Amino acid sequence: MIRPYRGRRPRLSTGVWIDPSAQVVGDVELGADASVWPLVAIRGDVNAVRIGARTNVQDLSVLHVTHDGPYSPGGVPLVIGDDVTIGHHVVLHACTIGSRVLVGMGAIVMDRVVIEDDVLVAAGSVVPPGKHLHSGWLYRGAPAQPARALTAAEREQLLYSARHYVRLKNQYLEDARDGAVS
Repeated sequence: MIRPYRGRRPRLSTGVWIDPSAQVVGDVELGADASVWPLVAIRGDVNAVRIGARTNVQDLSVLHVTHDGPYSPGGVPLVIGDDVTIGHHVVLHACTIGSRVLVGMGAIVMDRVVIEDDVLVAAGSVVPPGKHLHSGWLYRGAPAQPARALTAAEREQLLYSARHYVRLKNQYLEDARDGAVS
């Protein structure tokens, strides 16, 4: 469901797929060919959420922001780059994620984290507030630590994953046009 909050309505670029069971609320922008899968919650209610082109947010993930207040002057938005894969059941809160990143299933990324381009965050990892994850690395653990540099094949896999989800969401859009999805 796409719905406004206090006069701000989600904005969708061309080719976006949002599963009917997902909730996308308020000041949210989705780039071209992005996809949002079943039971995802994206709340741009107290700050902005920006999601780049060809980024996919998989089932049961929760994306939120931090409000403007005495402990967070100005608040903190959630900004996600292009060609990002957000795995199943991920929590992203008021952080910045570069392009060509994969956040593994069940990971938690907290306030003011910065993840540079070309990073893999292993499933189940917890990235504590304010941490900076550098380009070209695999991070894992709770708290997340650098494990090793990514291989060339792993870097390619980051793009493969995003491209795969573009193909998959196109099939869902085709089914919706054909009346197969209500």
